[in-house]
Amino acid sequence: MILLRRLLGDVLRRQRQRQGRTLREVSASARVSLGYLSEVERGQKEASSELLSAICDALDVRMSEVMREVSDELSLAELAQSATSETAPAPVRLETITHVPVPGKRVTIKAPQAEVAEVVAA
Repeated sequence: MILLRRLLGDVLRRQRQRQGRTLREVSASARVSLGYLSEVERGQKEASSELLSAICDALDVRMSEVMREVSDELSLAELAQSATSETAPAPVRLETITHVPVPGKRVTIKAPQAEVAEVVAA
């Protein structure tokens, strides 16, 4: 399951780290406790719109930029999740056959069982 709070926390942490700022600096500027900001960054707490606005102001970044980055990551996570959740194809049993196209030359082929019948019939 994709958690929006985790994606948001990752984006906020990266924004802070790009600026070379500490949690303490940003929490003081945003007027939010250091522990709470840490929990938001780790995706353990949901940030209200007011809190998110304060954090974005403290980071001097537009909330729309943060949300755009979150949206991009959400799209990628959804694609990855749908790719892994699709039904995996049934395992294919491989058969080994030997084909002699020219006398003295042997070719060994490993192919799915259904294709073996086609190769043999050819």
